[in-house]
Amino acid sequence: MSKLTTFEAAVTRIPDGAVVTVSSSSALGCPDKVLWAMGERFGREGHPHGLTMLHPIAAGDMYGVKGIDHIARDGMISTVIAGSYPSGPSSLPMPEIWRMIVEDRVAAYNVPSGILFDMHRDVAARRPGVLTKVGLDTFVDPRREGCAMNGAGAARPIVRRVELDGEEWLHFPNIAPDVCILRATTADERGNLTYEHEGAYLGGLEQAIATRCNGGLVIAQVKRVTAAGSLRPHDVRVPGHLVDLVVVDPDQRQTTETPYDPAISGEIMRPWGSFTLAEHGVEKVIARRAAMELRAGQTANLGFGISAMVPRVLLEEGLAQDVTWAIEQGAVGGMPLTGFAFGCASNADAYVPSPQQFTYFQGAGFDMSFLSFLEVDREGNVNVSKLGKKPYLTAGCGGFVDITAHARKIVFSGWFEAGAEVALGADGVKVRKPGKFAKMVDEVEHVTFSGRRARATGQDVIYVTERCVIRLTGDGLVATEIMPGIKPERDIVAASQGRVTVAGNATTMPLSLLSAGSMGLVL
Repeated sequence: MSKLTTFEAAVTRIPDGAVVTVSSSSALGCPDKVLWAMGERFGREGHPHGLTMLHPIAAGDMYGVKGIDHIARDGMISTVIAGSYPSGPSSLPMPEIWRMIVEDRVAAYNVPSGILFDMHRDVAARRPGVLTKVGLDTFVDPRREGCAMNGAGAARPIVRRVELDGEEWLHFPNIAPDVCILRATTADERGNLTYEHEGAYLGGLEQAIATRCNGGLVIAQVKRVTAAGSLRPHDVRVPGHLVDLVVVDPDQRQTTETPYDPAISGEIMRPWGSFTLAEHGVEKVIARRAAMELRAGQTANLGFGISAMVPRVLLEEGLAQDVTWAIEQGAVGGMPLTGFAFGCASNADAYVPSPQQFTYFQGAGFDMSFLSFLEVDREGNVNVSKLGKKPYLTAGCGGFVDITAHARKIVFSGWFEAGAEVALGADGVKVRKPGKFAKMVDEVEHVTFSGRRARATGQDVIYVTERCVIRLTGDGLVATEIMPGIKPERDIVAASQGRVTVAGNATTMPLSLLSAGSMGLVL
């Protein structure tokens, strides 16, 4: 019997008060039309209402794929537990889900993406919830915010601190999904799903298993349908016995502003010379210095922001294939993409389901991680997850907390000051005008990374800026390398109000970092 149905019929099966889990990563793999149909039904009927939404990674973006904003309506959702949320520039309107959060109209939580995937696996296997050290001494820890994003969330804690065999852990009790909404490329009439045009598998399989094991409903949005028995078993990523309903959107986008690019789904390999190089400027200089931490043959994780430029630095140096990149959406190897397509990669060696990728990250199987920062404080704490004045400028923590919890080495990159006027010259870097506000602060607004815990566990942590390389030491933040042209006392110590000191044996970084052409990097 065919499982094919209409969007309208599918969403009528979603009951009031359901826990709904959605597989997505911004616009990548987003089952957007199902979410649209849910919102339309609620507008007509007032159902389903009182939903609890689980989003391991964000559903939707600010550039044409509304995702969760389709259902961001008073009464429709009561609780949102997400690894990340739609984000974008201040020039665009605030997403409605963010408006609901800041106005305390929905109980909202920001839970690390890897922990959310763990929650699905543990509830599926009927284990007693997630027990983890990921998030200790960060905003995830109940001694701080306990993942709550507003007063409504804080009133209903979802994590507690426990002791086991003399060690401290965080415990997330089970939340069983009643409905799973996922996306694939092709379904056969029995509901078997393949992902040949997708840029990642994400966590659809684990989310479907968790839902099925709890007697729930699984809805799959696909681009096309084929006859039963026509799919190769090895290609099926979600088997049909886990899928109840199939709906078809032939116009679903592959990712943000990308209808379809076969290089993103690994169907073709792009010539390496077809990738654009990083534009010359201050951020490229920062990315170049970050790249100098790498060695040939290493595997590194990559985050958003300035750090995402590091693979393009290697490309320019003829070293693009000397390092294996691993990103949280699941791509391994190849060239991670930037901008709207961040989270995708071309020329990947493999695509790993996100839950398995996060197990690898949480266990620190990689050599180092390249991440960015919004602000850093005296303790070495980093904030990337909260900006109180304009919260939607950041997506939340995503996989940042999972990645940094046990990483052996972390390279953070960012501007020393926000809004500073900095010039690149043949003899070095000149700070022509101080920034509007410091990024080196007394205390960060949100602890996404704990410097105190990093020191206790012996993590190797550096912060690369356009002025200096800062190391996290027992004495706090110490600049150990100075960019040519920078005046340490004025541009580092005074500019940070003494929060960053300069090592007595600090060295000068090579002028080759400022080169308009290749810098001659050797790994």
